[in-house]
Amino acid sequence: MKTAQQWFDEYAESHQNPVNTAVHWICVPVIFYAIISLLALIELPFSSGVLAERWLNVGSLVIVLGMVFYFSMSLTIALGMLLVSLGVLLLHQSLHAYFGSNLVWFNLLLFALAWVGQFIGHHIEGKKPSFLKDLQFLLVGPAWLLGKVYRTIGLSL
Repeated sequence: MKTAQQWFDEYAESHQNPVNTAVHWICVPVIFYAIISLLALIELPFSSGVLAERWLNVGSLVIVLGMVFYFSMSLTIALGMLLVSLGVLLLHQSLHAYFGSNLVWFNLLLFALAWVGQFIGHHIEGKKPSFLKDLQFLLVGPAWLLGKVYRTIGLSL
């Protein structure tokens, strides 16, 4: 199993250009939110009751599965990503209360715009990870940004 630093080093190989990195600071959190929020709109068959309907959904399940990956990387990354993920779920709940069923379209628009931003960033970089790496990097990207925040405030991985 790779360490957090090994994942971050691999991710950084295609994120050297400052413009591409700046694009990722915007697009990665938006993509992370949009995916989790879209998945959170899918209820699990065993969820009933107000609390369960709000919090037991496919988005929450994906977060739990993602936490397994993050814990394999680093305890501090996992704890940080848990807080980020809870924030995403809270944002989802707030926006769902506002948008209702239109949240699907809002999230799809956010996702599409952020994905285009990623393509532009990688075009500027002149280097794009393979599709399989892109899928892995959906998990690594948010943690990579969190790792940069940790280094800025002096927290170790």
